[in-house]
Parts: sequence; C-alpha cells; structure tokens
Amino acid sequence: MSHLPRFWNLGWSSFLDWWSNRSIVSEQGPSPPYGQQNMNEPLLDHREGQLFLTEAFKVILEEVLCKGTDVKEKVCEWREPEELAALLDLELRENGEPQHQLLQRVRDVAKYSVKTNHPRFFNQLFAGVDYHALTGRFLTEALNTSQYTYEVAPVFVLMEDEVLSKLRSLVGWAEGDGIFCPGGTMSNMYAMNLARYRAFPEVKLKGLWALPRLAVFTSQQVGKTDSMVESHYSVMKAAAFQGIGTENVFKDLLKHCHSADAMYLFQQDKFYDTSLDTGDKSIQCGRKVDCLKLWLMWKAVGSKGLQERVDRAFAHTRYLVEEIKKREGFQLIGKPEFVNVCFWFIPPSLRGKENSPDYHDRLSKVAPVIKERMMKQGTMMLGYQPQGGRVNFFRMIVISPQLSHQDMTFCVNEIERLGNDL
Repeated sequence: MSHLPRFWNLGWSSFLDWWSNRSIVSEQGPSPPYGQQNMNEPLLDHREGQLFLTEAFKVILEEVLCKGTDVKEKVCEWREPEELAALLDLELRENGEPQHQLLQRVRDVAKYSVKTNHPRFFNQLFAGVDYHALTGRFLTEALNTSQYTYEVAPVFVLMEDEVLSKLRSLVGWAEGDGIFCPGGTMSNMYAMNLARYRAFPEVKLKGLWALPRLAVFTSQQVGKTDSMVESHYSVMKAAAFQGIGTENVFKDLLKHCHSADAMYLFQQDKFYDTSLDTGDKSIQCGRKVDCLKLWLMWKAVGSKGLQERVDRAFAHTRYLVEEIKKREGFQLIGKPEFVNVCFWFIPPSLRGKENSPDYHDRLSKVAPVIKERMMKQGTMMLGYQPQGGRVNFFRMIVISPQLSHQDMTFCVNEIERLGNDL
C-alpha cells in the first residue's frame, strides 16, 4: 500500500486488516435462486451484497489505487477490440454468474481500463486522483440520489449553492446563478441558450418562427504571436440543437450533416476502428461512465434475474392496489398500468363530504401535510402531485428490488397513522 498517500497508509491500515478478515464470498450464485424467493422477503441478500462489496473494494484498492498510481506499472494494457471483447466475455445471458466470477469481472475491468490516475497519463484534460474527491464520489454513488430538488438531495443542493457562490466571488460577481455541468459542451449549450433568451425572450413561448433569422459569431482559428484561438466544436452542436442551424454559425462551414468534426479529438487516422468513438454523436463530449453499473448487474443476475425483478415489482404493485381497495379512506385514481400507483388518502374528517363546497380544497392539503410529517419523522418518503382537475394525490413507485409485501402494508398503515387526525 506504499503508493497511497500517508493518511491512507496510517488511517486505512487497520481498516484494511479488518476488511480482509471479512473476505468470505460465496462460490455459489445468489441464494436462494431467482424465481424461488418468498414474496415477503427482499429480493436482494444484504449480507451477500456486502461481502461482494468487501471483496470488490479490495480489488479497487489493489488494481486502481495501488497499481494504477505506480509509475512502475503500465498506463494501460492495450488489446485490439476483438481480443478485448473475448477476454471480457461481454455477453449478457439468461442466468447470473457466481460471486467469484463477478469478482474476476471487476478485476478484468480494472486491469484493461486506462489508468487515468497514473503519474504518466497526460492524454486528456483530467488526470490523477485526489483521495478526498474520490471518497466523495464513493459516497454520492452509495447514496444514489439525483440533484434536482432539496427534497431528495438536501445536502448536495446546499453544497452546490455554496461552491457556486464561492466561484462567483472569485471572479468578482456579487450576484448570479449557476449549475454544475457534465462538461464544456453542455456548458456552451447552456450559454448559447441563455444568450438567445436574453436577446429574444419571446423564443421560450413562441418558438423560432417568431424570430428573425439568427446568427452565431464564433472565433475561427487565428494565429497570434503567442496563442491560437479556435471555436469549440460544441458551438456547432448547440446551433443544431437550438434550431439556429449550423450554416448560421459564421466560421468554417460544417462538412458533415450530423458531425461536429472535432478533428483534434476524433481523428480518423487512429490505429484502431474510429467508429467505436462515441463522443461525436452525443450532445456532450465527456460523459460519466454509466454502463458499467448496468453491465455488472446484468452479469450478476442474468436476464432471468432482471425479469424476476420486474415480475416482483408488478406483484408488489398488485398487492398494494388490493390493500388500498380494502382500506377505508383510500381511493385509487384509475387502474394502475405499470408500477406507479396513484391514490388519495381521505381522512375521517372528510369522508362522506364529497359534495361539500370546500371538499377538494381541504383534500388538496392532506397529502402535503402527510408528506411533511413522514419526512420530519423519517419513516417514509412518498411523492404527491396534482394533475388536471385532480387535487394533490399520492404517487407511489414500486420499483426497488428490496421491497416485500410487508413494506406495502407498512406504507398504507403509515399514511393512515400520519393522516387520521387531519
């Protein structure tokens, strides 16, 4: 572990000893087999999952954070696409694989991936590893939230606001707004959209037909005494996506209809098949790797295991619907067609008063109060919304593989408990 920073060596040594002592991973597949599980028990085995995570984290420490940062190790283990595909066995099958085989998949992914943390990786605008930042990434992945509302990401909403405020102060702005973007391409698209809105605010409601022909002026490659200025190819992409048209970007004309031709990045004279490159066909260029999570899960449970998850979600949904139907004070909104169940909870004070003039106004306030109570007590989290002429109703999504019938019953009981006095 000598390649890790000193605080890791000191602070993590005892942790790793403990971690290693837990390393007993089943040689068998998920137990009991998919399709033979009790509907009153969660689909996922927490103990088995935690043991797998224990072993996988050891591989990450060894292959990525030790070897991957060692100057004596290789930056990459290059293989031709056909050879690499055969080595990795990428095929997704009906049945899942045993844990020891999945751990080998994890090791292979680490082995054959480019080590961007390596001291001699100079290929992109990113390189190296900051262990505090990496810990943050581990934490965000484990929490598995999305940063769009304070409701689901309270810590990160406040955190982002503070970071953006600090960044604004560094450039001398007393006021402003902002958002973290996944890369420069998306940032430029936001910027061009804001610029268009500032010049023609009516575009948001009326669309392009209400505007004159728009033009985008952007820098062309110009030689200077000490620098080169060249427009980023994302300007072309933004013009296409915003309906301005790439021919209205005044620079070099686009040569291909669907490509931004970012030649410095997507050269055609590479030593491998460049059709494998994806950056020129996405809205953004740099993207976080999301496919590994799905691929590894698919490898673990197989197509049958994924089918089992879907089937169980529908089974839990049907169970919840039946619970709602037989409970006084619960009213379904339509027959569920998928795993989203919409319903009202009508407290005792409103039952039988559907014809009262203030009935719908009072009913609209029930779900928000119950939601506030459940969140402040931390017992559950369930969304609500109005729709058309319908006042606020609960919208429950039954999707987690960890659910059981008991969870469905708890949900209904908890809503009753929290709302009976309203």
